Amino acid sequence: MPHVVIDFAEGLEQSHNMSQLCETVFETLILDVEINAPALKVRARPQPFFKIGTEPATFAHATLYLLEGRDDETKARLSDIVLQAMDQVLPTVGSLSVDVRDMNKLAYAKRVKG
Repeated sequence: MPHVVIDFAEGLEQSHNMSQLCETVFETLILDVEINAPALKVRARPQPFFKIGTEPATFAHATLYLLEGRDDETKARLSDIVLQAMDQVLPTVGSLSVDVRDMNKLAYAKRVKG
């Protein structure tokens, strides 16, 4: 478990390395004591339809999903880690943002092979 889902303006994959973005976010987050490295999942997906008010009119937004129970300071620290990693790979993107969401421990289900 944690999951990072990065939505981005379609077309950015032509000018930015989204695979590297996933790698950088992953490698940066696993350094934090709150993150269980084998359980971390990072993915990026293009969004073909959007309207934003920034120039350049491009964006990437990450949502970090965590099992509930972490305090606000921890969530803020993890959010900043993800934002800094995104900025490293996407320095020319018009808008970068991160949100942290709690997942219900009782409702979360998972199966892993191996």
